Amino acid sequence: MKKTTGSDPAVTARWRPATQAVRAGTLRSQHGETSEALFLTSGFTYDSAEEVAARFAGEAEGMQYSRFKNPTVEMLQQRIAAMEGAEACLAQASGMAAMTSALLCMLSAGDHVVAGRAAFGSCRWILDNVLNRFGIEHTVVDGTDNAAWEAAVQPNTKAFFFETPANPTMDLVDLEFVCGLARSKGIVTVVDNAFATPVLQRPMDFGADVVAYSATKLMDGQGRVMAGAVCGSQQWIDDYLSPFQRNTGPICAPFNAWVVLKGLETLDLRAHRQSENSVQVAKFLEDRGLRVLHPWLASHPQHDLAKKQMKAAGPIFAFFAPKGQQQAMALCNALELIDISNNIGDSKSLMCHPASTTHYNMGAEGRAAAGIEDGMLRLNVGLEDPLDLLEDLDQALGKVGL
Repeated sequence: MKKTTGSDPAVTARWRPATQAVRAGTLRSQHGETSEALFLTSGFTYDSAEEVAARFAGEAEGMQYSRFKNPTVEMLQQRIAAMEGAEACLAQASGMAAMTSALLCMLSAGDHVVAGRAAFGSCRWILDNVLNRFGIEHTVVDGTDNAAWEAAVQPNTKAFFFETPANPTMDLVDLEFVCGLARSKGIVTVVDNAFATPVLQRPMDFGADVVAYSATKLMDGQGRVMAGAVCGSQQWIDDYLSPFQRNTGPICAPFNAWVVLKGLETLDLRAHRQSENSVQVAKFLEDRGLRVLHPWLASHPQHDLAKKQMKAAGPIFAFFAPKGQQQAMALCNALELIDISNNIGDSKSLMCHPASTTHYNMGAEGRAAAGIEDGMLRLNVGLEDPLDLLEDLDQALGKVGL
């Protein structure tokens, strides 16, 4: 009897998460390779003109063109869908391609979006400079305030868009309440889950309709490639995202998909270890007298909500240099082990100053409205020994008078 390879979603849905992360979606060629094959091809050949006609007409299964479907990318899509508990997934060229596609594929002029105020700078830019140009309005709310979501709903509201935890303020959105509110009013929820991944949080378990990712981050986990993913129901993917993606082209390259597939195999191990390390580092900084925003610390205003909807808080958190930007930058410059970088989710520890990097384009007023202060620093805690990280932070803090 032939062993299952993970290509049957009905089988993989019964597997536990750790097994799904290693085996779901695996398609083996006639060679029987153990590692997923890398199909570096833009096109495919056919045995007859009738066969290719049937595929383009949707009457026969099979590959047509790698902008439409590629075996390596298909494996990644099936694996992420299984881990997310979603019916379907489409991989994207980057996280921002995923966010943009998830919104533009279903919104039209005259529609309205309610968005959480704390968000990655480029996500806010899409709202302010892309959707607005096409007559799609939006209202920004404090995502932590359940009443604000309900008050912002208009007759033409078509989507709720937010990330939780938010970048870099670590604000949380009450998934159960907000997704329930959206469903009661026929509104589609689009959740950016990049900070947690399905290993630490599954928004669809709380009623989310669409979950989008920057797979560049924790899913890859080692800072190698750009990739994104959007998960949803099969009908939503077929009716909205698939036609948009096929014809506009924000596809994931096969090599990038293969790298992320390899990253997913260790995602559970990395995400939990980095979460443990981040708690240890956050406690050290808080004990040092600094203000820290970390959902797994009791001092976080939404600590109880974090425990309710997350398995762990992830590797990323924020803290503050009390004297502002100059002191924050001096602290970055004093680091000897931790790298200065605007990436996150990496197995190496990284720090950046959001106000001058990831959220610079929002402007001072926009940053203030989103809760991004000049003294804020964002830290991605990696897989190094946490004691080495504490020693590095200790000497850097000492150099800037902290």
